[in-house]
Amino acid sequence: MNECLSRLLQRRSVPPRWLGEPGPSDREVEALLTVASRVPDHGKLVPWRFILIQGEARGRLGDVLATAFQADNPGAGAEQIAAERERFTQAPLVVAVVSRVVPHVKIPDWEQVLSAGAVCMNLLTGATALGYGASWLSGWAAFDRRVLDVLGLTPDERIAGFVHIGTAQETPPDRDRPSLSDIVTRF
Repeated sequence: MNECLSRLLQRRSVPPRWLGEPGPSDREVEALLTVASRVPDHGKLVPWRFILIQGEARGRLGDVLATAFQADNPGAGAEQIAAERERFTQAPLVVAVVSRVVPHVKIPDWEQVLSAGAVCMNLLTGATALGYGASWLSGWAAFDRRVLDVLGLTPDERIAGFVHIGTAQETPPDRDRPSLSDIVTRF
């Protein structure tokens, strides 16, 4: 089996709290985004884009989350608010994959949304290939208009996922995977 397949068979989601420095270099980030962009895209519509959240921007976004969370949960304790503030500060790089459907008479919305999902998966695969840990998450922040506005999303855009990338400080145990005999049929 070649090295790429071997690595992919070991891929697993690494929780952001287990991702630390070093993160990908600028050159590696460019490679990751290039790999992420090489997905099926019927009609070449490019129905997605990237927002890179790195460095101090992670803390600024955390402040937005903490403020929004506290406004929605006035009885929240200091630990809960701190957890929201730190949500994007753990991994050195968070890539927000933004999905936007481009109206088209021949290309259904569903295909465009799936293309954005494929972008997220390619980011995970690319991070794995480079030896980084990664996790594809959404959470409440992906659906909160206050957060989306701060990130610059238009009303017709959505977050397909926040992909957290860094060096795995711990390796999570593998989870149970479905048996192929349970999920494969032949026509």
